[in-house]
Amino acid sequence: MARFVSCRGGVRKKRRSGALSTEAGSHSNYRRTLGPVALTAVGLGSIIGSGWLFGAQRAAAIAGPAAILAWVIGAAVALTIALTYSELGAMFPKAGGMVRYGQLSHGSLAGYLAAWANWIAIVSVIPGEATASVQYMSSWKWDWAKALYDGKELTGSGVALASVLLLFYFFLNWFAITLFAKTNNAITVFKVVVPALTAGALMLSHFDTHNIESAGGFTPNGWSSVFTAVALSGIVWAFNGFQSPLNMAGEARNPGKSLPKAVIGSILIALVIYIALQVAFLMAVPSSDLAQHGWSGLGKMYKSPLADLAIAWGLNWLAIVLYADAFISPSGTGMIYAATTSRMVQGVQENGHLPGIFGKVDKKTGVPRPALLLNLGVAFVFLAVFRGWGSLAEIVSVATVISYITGPVAVMSLRRIAPEIKRPVMLRAMPVIAPVAMTFGSLVLYWARWPLTGKVILIMAVGLPIWAWYELRKPWAELKPHLQAGVWMVAYLLVMAAVSWAGGTEFGGKGYLAPGWDIAVVVVIALAFYMWGVRSAWRNPTLVETEQEMLAAEQAEAAAEPETEKVK
Repeated sequence: MARFVSCRGGVRKKRRSGALSTEAGSHSNYRRTLGPVALTAVGLGSIIGSGWLFGAQRAAAIAGPAAILAWVIGAAVALTIALTYSELGAMFPKAGGMVRYGQLSHGSLAGYLAAWANWIAIVSVIPGEATASVQYMSSWKWDWAKALYDGKELTGSGVALASVLLLFYFFLNWFAITLFAKTNNAITVFKVVVPALTAGALMLSHFDTHNIESAGGFTPNGWSSVFTAVALSGIVWAFNGFQSPLNMAGEARNPGKSLPKAVIGSILIALVIYIALQVAFLMAVPSSDLAQHGWSGLGKMYKSPLADLAIAWGLNWLAIVLYADAFISPSGTGMIYAATTSRMVQGVQENGHLPGIFGKVDKKTGVPRPALLLNLGVAFVFLAVFRGWGSLAEIVSVATVISYITGPVAVMSLRRIAPEIKRPVMLRAMPVIAPVAMTFGSLVLYWARWPLTGKVILIMAVGLPIWAWYELRKPWAELKPHLQAGVWMVAYLLVMAAVSWAGGTEFGGKGYLAPGWDIAVVVVIALAFYMWGVRSAWRNPTLVETEQEMLAAEQAEAAAEPETEKVK
C-alpha cells in the first residue's frame, strides 16, 4: 500500500450550487456543471463536425462502396480505445485529461510525447473546421464565393474568412463554461437533425443499388483501400471527438458515471448517422458521373459533395440547409475543440512543460484564457500552412493515432503500480481490451501509408526541444527514470516508421513485406511494445502527488459530510 503525506499547497473547499469542490490550485476555479447529457452533446458535437460534410465522399473515393465497412471499423477502433480512456478519465477527472495519463503512468518523456501528439491532433482540428465551412461556401453561385477555394486549397480570401471563423470559435469560449454548454447543446441538436434529414432525403430522392456493382464493384481499389480509408478519409478525424468529454472532465458532475456514458454513447449515435450518410451518398451518385469519373474522380467533381447531390436531384431546399449547416456543424465542433484544447494546454503546463501563465484559470468565468489565446495563435499557423480540409484531416488522423497508444498502456500500467486508487469505472475485460486497442491503433497508423506516417512522426520529434528545455536541466539521477520509462515510446515510433517504409506497396511502402505478413508484423510489434510499455511504468512524482491530492480531497469531503447532515 502506498504511503501518503499531506497535499502540497493544500486543498480548497468551496460550495457552488450545493456541490463541494475539493480541487487543488487552479482547478478550484472550474465549475462542475456538465451532466451526462451535456457531455454526450460535447462528444457528439465533436464527432459530427466537418467530417459528415466531406467524409462520405472522401471515403468513397478511396474505398468505393466498401467505405461502409470503413466506418464500422473506425467506430470499433475508437470504441475499443475509448473504453481504456473512460477508466482513466473517471479515475482522474481533471481538465485536459488526455494529456495527463501518460505522465501519470510513465513520467515526463512518454507523457510529453503523448501530450504533444494529442495536442497537435486536436488543435489542428480547429482550423480544419473553419476550412471546411469556407470550402463548402466556394460552391455558391457568386464569383466572390468561388474565389475562396481553388480546388486544392483555400485562396488568400478564403484564409481570411476562415480566420474570422476562428475568432468566432474562441469568442464563444471566452466568457463562461455555462455559455459554452448552452450554445453547444443547441448546436448539437441541429447537427444531429440535419445529417439525419440529409440521409433520408437523398435516399428517398434517388437510391440506385446498381452503383455498388459499377465502377469496379464493391471494392474497386482492393481491401487494403478500406483500411486506408479508415486512416485517411476523415473517419479517425471524426471519431476522435470521443475524447472531448474526457478533456472537459474538470467540469463534469459525477464523472464516474457521466464520462463513460458520454464517450460510448456519442460514438454509437454518430456511427448510425455516418453509416446512413455513407449509404445515401453511394446510392445518390448519378450513374453517368460514376461511369465518367469513377469513385476516385468524384472528389474533383464535387466541391460540396452532399449539397451537389441534393441539387442534382432537385432538392434545392436541402442544398440551402446544407450550405447553412456547413457553418453550423463545423463551427460547433470548432467551438468545442477551442474549449477542450485550452484545458489540454493547462494539463501540459501542470505536467511541467509550459510556462505557468498557461495554467491559470479565470476565477470569474472558469475559463483558462491564456491557454485559449495560445491555441488561437497555433490555429492561425496551421491555417496558413495547411489550407485544405483533406491535408489537415490526414495530419490530424495520424497524430491522433499516435496519441491513442498511451491509453491502453497507461490504464494497465496504473492497475499494476497504483491498484489502490479508486476506480469509478473498472471493466473486468480490460486486460483483453487494452492490448486489442493497442493493436488497432498500430494497424491504423500503418494503414495511413508511407510517407505520411513518417512525416507525422517527424512532427512528433519537432516538439522534443520543448521537453528538453524543461527536463535536461534536472540532475541525472532525477532524469534517468523518466528516460528509462519513456524509451519504449520513442522506440515504438521509430520501429513503426521503419515498418511503414518497408511495408506493402498498397500502403505506400517499398514492398519488402508481403501482403498479409505486413499486418502480422504490425500486430506482433503492437503487442511487444504494449508489454514493454506496461512493464516500464513507475511510481513517478506526478503520480505520487496526484494520489496525495486525491486522498486529501476524500478526507475533505468526509469532514464536510457531518456539516451537511446538520444543515439538513
